[in-house]
Amino acid sequence: MSMRPITRRDLLKLVGTGGAAVACGALVPACRSQSSSKPTVRLGYLPLTDHLTVIAGARTSFRTFTLEPVKFASWPELAEAVKGGRVEAAFALTPIGLTLRAKGVPVKLVLLGHRNGSALTVKAGGAVSSIADLKGKTIAIPSRFSTHHILLRRILAGEGLEAGRDVQIVEMPPPEMVQALATDRIGGFIVAEPFGAQAELQNVGKVLTLSKDVWPNHVCCALLVREDLIAAHAQVVQELVDGLVAAGRFVGEHRDEAAELSTRYLGQKPEIIRHVLTHPHDRVTYDNLLPELNDLEVTQADMLRFDIATSRVELGAFLDDRFARHAYAR
Repeated sequence: MSMRPITRRDLLKLVGTGGAAVACGALVPACRSQSSSKPTVRLGYLPLTDHLTVIAGARTSFRTFTLEPVKFASWPELAEAVKGGRVEAAFALTPIGLTLRAKGVPVKLVLLGHRNGSALTVKAGGAVSSIADLKGKTIAIPSRFSTHHILLRRILAGEGLEAGRDVQIVEMPPPEMVQALATDRIGGFIVAEPFGAQAELQNVGKVLTLSKDVWPNHVCCALLVREDLIAAHAQVVQELVDGLVAAGRFVGEHRDEAAELSTRYLGQKPEIIRHVLTHPHDRVTYDNLLPELNDLEVTQADMLRFDIATSRVELGAFLDDRFARHAYAR
């Protein structure tokens, strides 16, 4: 099954047509704080190692707000929650963040979730031993609006392979990918960890290439924050960013402890997360979460190149790096 071209209907399906700020009845903290001394910030995330700094919720006693991590099962579900104001902040794929912004959703990108962190995984013991061997195979990605789609298209283009002609691309929920590979429904998948590590440890799959070796220090997921929270509670956003940056440092310095803490949020066995954090040590990194304009420029250029987007976002208005810069200056 080949991927069809991205249409306006696809974009609307992902983020809907709305983008206006929601009313107080939707529980935006700026409204809730009128009757509460401390606003609650709901932080959306998926159970991925990309979002491992969510362990800040267990490590930091936030003074100015209450952190409420909210786990989602899929990217469309998370995107809809951001659009509708059901969460005030969320870790989201950068292409999803750009798409939300393009549709008028009032969010800004304030911090990265990680760098690197994905793997192109194929069947263990199978015939695929190089990128060229992917010809004729079907490869799964988590979303058309994903960094993994961009990564796969980059990988294929580097070998002169064309998506839809030489390699079929299908969308699939990440939790289904390991089983789909084991039963030969797909020839491989590219997605955020820990699913590549799961396939390795179950002897189902082998890593054909890590994303860090395709696009060194690439961005993938980033922290989106609604503009109304930034306007009403800048000190809350700063404390949240400070806590996430500190959590990133903690992961790098205490990998075993981070793997143990992750279970509460990611629902994975610690040994799987430990494998991601140590095989190799830079498989995914959290030591430089400062977003740079160039990171977004490269991502947006690839989205246009591969027909994931049809229009440009004003990146200077989307990026708000002051909180991250302050956190790293401390």
